[in-house]
Amino acid sequence: MSIYQPAAFAVPRDAALQLIHDFPFATLVTPGEGEPHISHLPLLYHSHPSQRDLLIGHMARANPHWKSFGGGLTLALFHGPHAYVSPSWYLDPAAAVPTWNYAVVHVYAKAIIATDRSETLATVNELTRRFESGRPQPWTLQLSGERLDTMLGAIVAFRLVIERVDAKFKLSQNRDANDRRRVAAALADEHYADAEATSEWMQRYCIGA
Repeated sequence: MSIYQPAAFAVPRDAALQLIHDFPFATLVTPGEGEPHISHLPLLYHSHPSQRDLLIGHMARANPHWKSFGGGLTLALFHGPHAYVSPSWYLDPAAAVPTWNYAVVHVYAKAIIATDRSETLATVNELTRRFESGRPQPWTLQLSGERLDTMLGAIVAFRLVIERVDAKFKLSQNRDANDRRRVAAALADEHYADAEATSEWMQRYCIGA
């Protein structure tokens, strides 16, 4: 399940990790009997200097996806900014065709299910802290006793031990510097979130490349 990767669109690992941080809502794909299992959920990256890096997350226990975790590598797909690119933005539009700029990261990992209550609770709390951070009054988990046990019993926490990270940032690197600048400027002027974000990532990773 390798990604098609022209050399022009390859990026360093730190750029891939930045995308995972900025766009943590992933598509998780695990082989199953017949069709693969596919779930959509947030995942957080953990760096471990002395061992393999991880992604952590959880899903509903009622979701059968987790029961196939032992069947092979799981793929987590992170989708960054993306937007349509018009040939009219190039210096020579008549010699070009439409395309789409985008940034994606594919993480191949071995999924390991959390077997104790403390790891499941820690996963829930870490995800909560990440997405409540910066709010004027961050929400915190307040359940306790039987109600907390019921909630934790209804989910399956897991960690993904990372085997490989593939990143593809298709951000007009195959065009010359003038066209890259023109595309980034035009996307910033489109006035919708994905186009503006794509322009920002072009400025960060490929303008002048």
